[in-house]
Amino acid sequence: MERSFDIVLLGATGFTGGLTADYLAANMPADGRWALAGRNLERLEAVRDRLGFDVPLLRADVTDAGSLRELAESTRVVATTVGPYIDYGEPLVAACAEAGTHYADLTGEPEFVDLMYLKHHARAVETGARLVHACGFDSIPHDLGVYFTVQRLPADVPVHVSGYVRVSATVSGGTYRSALTAFSRGRETMRAHRRRRRAEPPLEGRRARAVQGRPHRNAGLGAWALPLPTIDPDVVRRSAVALPSYGPDFSYSHFVAVKHLPSAAGLAAGAAGLVTAAQVPPVRNWLLGRIQPGEGPSSERRAKSWFSVHFAGEAGGEKVVTKVTGGDPGYDETAKMLAESAMSLAYDDLPKTAGQVTTAEAMGDALLPRLQRAGMTFSVVGRRP
Repeated sequence: MERSFDIVLLGATGFTGGLTADYLAANMPADGRWALAGRNLERLEAVRDRLGFDVPLLRADVTDAGSLRELAESTRVVATTVGPYIDYGEPLVAACAEAGTHYADLTGEPEFVDLMYLKHHARAVETGARLVHACGFDSIPHDLGVYFTVQRLPADVPVHVSGYVRVSATVSGGTYRSALTAFSRGRETMRAHRRRRRAEPPLEGRRARAVQGRPHRNAGLGAWALPLPTIDPDVVRRSAVALPSYGPDFSYSHFVAVKHLPSAAGLAAGAAGLVTAAQVPPVRNWLLGRIQPGEGPSSERRAKSWFSVHFAGEAGGEKVVTKVTGGDPGYDETAKMLAESAMSLAYDDLPKTAGQVTTAEAMGDALLPRLQRAGMTFSVVGRRP
């Protein structure tokens, strides 16, 4: 595509968007053409001044379809950090699908992803646009971690993988707001999920499932494992649907790993309480006011944050344990993952995919080594026949 820019970042005046702009400024190719976009040019100028980099600025407002159309037509790739995506995301997805522009975001909102498939996947297939959601901690470590694990198991046999997530981190205002918004929309989320499953073409001759596991003690990790109902299992399942290398019968279960049983019980109770509170508008509004959008943990706090995900894979009588690790999951590593995804979409030799696709499907073999070079680790930590 002959466009003015290779990558445009929308949302650089926000917390995670600012970190993504920092990463792009430090890591774009010398001849890379990129720009920052947003509705407030004065705030974008402040970001540019902080970067010390003469990057072009574009005016684009998620409430102005014309500005988003011009944005999409000006670039090969758009990366956006503007959420909650259920509130602000669709106009940009629509513009990219129409213009044949590749799109990457940070959403962890299942309802939004399902609705974008229903509304814009078919048009993106026609124009050649790749619509790649969940390009941050939701869901790259899990999607590419399973992809990495499957490559180390026998082919053409049933495969089961379990993922065990451990994190030490804090949240920003934007992430907090997106999570509460998703918690408050349980009925809408289920409705969109059912509509999508009816609309998806059937998988012929193979099976791919996300299976909710049961709480259990994982002796190898020395931790209690609780089912983690995030968007990640669905993303992994969609990669398995798209990629025959996942075998004839693939299943994935997703857990959070907690060292001590009282902590596990407290985590489950707290999550249930937050979901319940999000259903009551006055309580939800009070909770939303606790952290403001644009706020986030300090660089010192982020430097102490980390994540790890262990994957236990079984196929054909063989077992393998792999591990994905990184630093601050929600912000430093998420900014890195989004920026590397955008650069992969812009510059790498990728499979001929289009429409709504996962990171593993669209750019697994290119993005995985990018992230490894950028400091994330993907490793085999155990194997037995």
